[in-house]
Amino acid sequence: MSRRTNRPAASVRPTRMRLLAALVGAAAVVTLTGCAGVEYREAICGGGEYPVLSVGGTGSACVPDDEEPPAGFARYPEGKVPQHVDDKWDVYWDTHTLDEDGKIIDAPDAG
Repeated sequence: MSRRTNRPAASVRPTRMRLLAALVGAAAVVTLTGCAGVEYREAICGGGEYPVLSVGGTGSACVPDDEEPPAGFARYPEGKVPQHVDDKWDVYWDTHTLDEDGKIIDAPDAG
């Protein structure tokens, strides 16, 4: 009479345990690091809008793509448009503005 053993099932159990331990460990790393490798950057304006700068000041606004800037505002100079909060151009325009002729000047209210 031959004795039947279930060897494949016995070898699967440790593999499942290792897989479960690996998944739990990976979840813990993601949770504890707060997904440090992922960076969120807030857009200056939403979809379908573009940013405009207050003439003579550092204020800004967002205008629908199909509209012109309101009175007292102008489009940013080409190539100097902020895209995300605290990007190079967003920080630059904290201390600079445009005069009535569209020339870049130091902002009078920049402290």
